[in-house]
Formats: sequence, structure tokens, C-alpha cells
Amino acid sequence: MEGESTYWLSYIQVGILFWPGSVYTVYLPVTLFLIIYHHAMLMLILCSVQKHLVMTTGAGIPIGDKLNTMTVGKRGPLLVQDVVFTDEMAHFDRERIPERVVHAKGAGAFGYFEVTHDITKYSKAKVFDTIGKKTDLAIRFSTVAGEAGSADTVRDPRGFAVKFYTEEGIWDLVGNNTPVFFIRDAILFPSFIHSQKRNPQTHLKDPDMVWDFWSLRPECLHQVSFLFSDRGIPDGHRHMNGYGSHTFKLVNAEGEAVYCKFHYKTNQGIKNLSVEEANKLAVNDPDYGIRDLFKAIAKKNFPSWTLYIQVMTFEEAENCSFNPFDLTKVWPHTDYPLIPVGKLVLNKNAENYFAEVEQMAFDPSNMPPGIEPSPDKMLQGRLFSYPDTHRHRLGPNYLHIPVNAPRGVNLANFQQDGPMCMFHRPSTMPNYYPNSFCHLKNQNQYKEACFQAAGDVDRYNADDDDNVLQVRTFYSKTLKEDERKRLCENIAQSLKDAQPFIQERAVKNFTDVHPDYGARIKALLKKYHEEDGPQVRSLPGWGRFLPRHGGSLWSWLITELWPWPSCIAYNGWPQGGSG
Repeated sequence: MEGESTYWLSYIQVGILFWPGSVYTVYLPVTLFLIIYHHAMLMLILCSVQKHLVMTTGAGIPIGDKLNTMTVGKRGPLLVQDVVFTDEMAHFDRERIPERVVHAKGAGAFGYFEVTHDITKYSKAKVFDTIGKKTDLAIRFSTVAGEAGSADTVRDPRGFAVKFYTEEGIWDLVGNNTPVFFIRDAILFPSFIHSQKRNPQTHLKDPDMVWDFWSLRPECLHQVSFLFSDRGIPDGHRHMNGYGSHTFKLVNAEGEAVYCKFHYKTNQGIKNLSVEEANKLAVNDPDYGIRDLFKAIAKKNFPSWTLYIQVMTFEEAENCSFNPFDLTKVWPHTDYPLIPVGKLVLNKNAENYFAEVEQMAFDPSNMPPGIEPSPDKMLQGRLFSYPDTHRHRLGPNYLHIPVNAPRGVNLANFQQDGPMCMFHRPSTMPNYYPNSFCHLKNQNQYKEACFQAAGDVDRYNADDDDNVLQVRTFYSKTLKEDERKRLCENIAQSLKDAQPFIQERAVKNFTDVHPDYGARIKALLKKYHEEDGPQVRSLPGWGRFLPRHGGSLWSWLITELWPWPSCIAYNGWPQGGSG
């Protein structure tokens, strides 16, 4: 951008020189010469620098010819000894790493966190210890369900993951742009994601899979309602809030602990895309979110967010009317007000997307002293899942990658070796502990806070937890009438492509939230069906495993009178139909 400014300045200068009657006209030949000379000297400097560079292999061996492979004769076969070729091609074959199973498409940038308010009475974490203190950070924004090449403007939650490079190690606060999530128990996460991904037979997104799971798990209602509201398609990454989502624990210097939630409020203001705008951008600019963030930072229009916390005492948690560790619930701000902490500013783009964004790895278990996990089941599951997937995707030494490595911390542990190991202990330090030869000792001040836990070990069913009260508040009080109208239209537009029995189950769930909610969606579904007419969808895949009929005699006979159980595949399913 600075280079562009320089060129524009040159054009303006020349324009002034050519302006009729300009007093500078007499200096025109001299000025033009200086401009040409300036650019010529710049090119000479660049060429001079490049002349000292020698093309090499990955091992640094000089290359004599990079344009022609080594062959036996002019038309002969290639030789295996052509290491210039094999070095280049072998590396090219391995340029891609496995994309993330979720959050595959994303944008990232770097900046700092600055403390603006004192919360040391809640947490001893040094990242918060002084007002005005700045800590380097990195943020990655992403969509959740799509692949790496998917559009940035789809209706999908957005990942909002923050990596703080604190003096006590990495703190990864890995959240979304929503304060809640679809499920409350981590054991359901693989199945939930499978339902949002592609059908394993057709390799198509399948509304039956999506809505079958959602309608079978009413706990999804809160997040589904948020997702299909206006905030389900944010206008890029700069105009949305972020949330740690989970419940965490803060511990102060005296060992006193409270539960907390983290919130990032955008200072750019909330902006969302309409369905029409989002669909247009998905075609014309599928990388809209990445482009918007990069250009804003390049123009020094640095985006920022204000960090807040909510605090709940252990006693309040014990007496809370809902489970405060349930990720499908919010903490009402009237009962647990937002407490300002500081601001996050992004002021630097990545120099290399692959090295600094694609390889960026977040791990919720990275928490410095003063920040600890709560009994939140989803958080507990992610403490294992995230570092496990990084070790698969990037290797066991993923923390050696510069963007993931701690800064300003003297690492002292007994980990060693493994693929792509880039660091090693001093030779004077043993590789086991305890030992008699180094002075590393346990540090009691860094021990986790002690807490009581009691109860019978079991697999507790939380299906009977209240799944509608907070959703009812969101629908009837948080949303305005025009927002409720768009919410129901968005849901019906998506739900209409699922099978009738799934639609009925979903409508019942929405009716349980609020009669008006269910009635509106039911009326819209009826309208869509009347406009489209009865249909028999004949897609392969789950269509052969589940009963479906859309009004035709043939489909009714097959689904209702066929003597096989509905869970058995009927391989002779008709492949015609209008769906």
C-alpha cells in the first residue's frame, strides 16, 4: 500500500508539472529526469541484491539449471539422480497438510491485547496484572462446517479463536461468534459434525441429516435460533462479537476462585448480511471475509474488540436455576453483568498465510496460572480433542512451529524427539525427572486451585434439562418483530427440504419454545409445499434407509406397505421422481 501511495504521488507531481501555465513548467525536463532516475536506481538496487542470490535446492546446494530435467540423450528418459527435479517435485507433492475437520476455512491476523481495567481480585494471571500492559496475540476467524474452499458468507457459526503470547506461556481462548453451542456433551460432537458435513454416499450436503440431528436433540434450539437469525451471516469478521462460550474458572493470588465467561464486543459495530447479499457474494467473492479483514489492516483501519468477563461465585453456581456449565445456556446479563477488562487490536497481517494462519493451532487446555477449566462437559472434551487433532494434523511437535511457540518463556520440560523436532534441551540437562543433576523443582504457587467434587460415577442423562426457556426469551424479547419474521423464513427455507416426519418433529420443538414460533414455521412450510406441489425425493443415500413419501401412490405403497422394517435398505428404490 505504501508503494501505491508513492506511485500516486509521482503521478500527481507530473500532473502539476504539465498543468498549463504552471510555474513549474520550466523545471519539467529536470523533474522528469529525476523521476526516471529515481526508478532506474531502485531497479538497479533490486537487481544488485538479487545478483548475490544463488538458486539452491532445499539443502542449500547451488543449482546450475532449473529449466530442464536431466535425461539420457535429448529425447531420452529421466534419471533418478536428477536431484534438482526430485527435490522440487517431492516437496511440491507434500505442500498440503490435512485441512481441519471443522473450521477449515479461515482468516487470521496479529495484534495486541491491552489491559484497561483491573481484575486482579478475580485472577492472578499475569496477562491481567497491570493496567496498560500489552500482550501480543493472534486471532483466527473461520466458518465451521465448510471445507477450505467454501464461501465466507454461508449461514454458519464463526470461529473466534484468540492466542495470547503471555509471559506465562500460551493462553488459547477458543470460542465462536455465538455465546452458546448446539450440544452440551462432548460425546455428541463427532455425530453432530457428521450431520453437518456431506452425506457419505452422495457427497452432498443433506438437509435430512442436518435437521434429523437438530430435531432429535432439542438442546440445539438455542443455537439454531441464533444461527437462523440475522446474526447467522455476519458481514465479514470485523463486525461480529466473539465469545469464549464455555464457563471457565478464575483464581486470584489468594487462591480464591470464581467461575467466569469471556466476551469480545466488536468496536466496529454489529453488521450482518442479508440472505440475498450473502448468496451474491458466495458467487462473486467467496473469500469476502478474508479479503475484508486483510484490506482493512493493510489500510491501517485496525479492527478492535473490547474484552469483558461475567463472574459467578461458587455459591451462586450451586443455587443457579439452570446448569451454569451447560454450553447451550447463557448467563443473563441482568444477574451477571459484564465487567470490562481490556481491548484487542489487530494491526498486522500475516506475511505467509500457510506458515502463520493455516498452521496456527489453538488448544483450550493452554491456560496460564489464574485461568482454569470448569466442569463444562464440552470444555472438558475439547481439552483432549484439540491438542490431539493438532498432533495428527501438524505433528507431535506442533508447538515448535513459530506461530504456535510461546514467546519470552524459557521452556524447561522433558519432552524429546519426534517428527520435525526443532528444539532440544541443553546437553547438561537430563531427559528425565526427578533427577540429581538439574535444579528444576515443583513450584507450589503454580498449582491448580483445589476444589471439591463428589458423586456417583455414571453416564448422566441431561435430556430432561430445560431446553426452551432461554430460547423463548430470545424469540419473544430479544428479537424485534421484523427479526422474528426473518428468523422463521430462514428456518422454513432450510427445513422444507427435509422429509415430512423430520419437519413435523422440528415444528413441534419450535412450538414448545413458543406457539407463535412453531405456527409461523408450519405456515411457511405449508406455503412452500403448496407452491412446489407434492414431491418424491429420490436422492440415493439416507433416502434408501428412511421412509419417505410425498403424495404419490407408489411412494406410499413402498414406505407404508412394504413388509421390510424401515431401517433396512431397499435397494430397488425408484430412481425417478421430481425431487
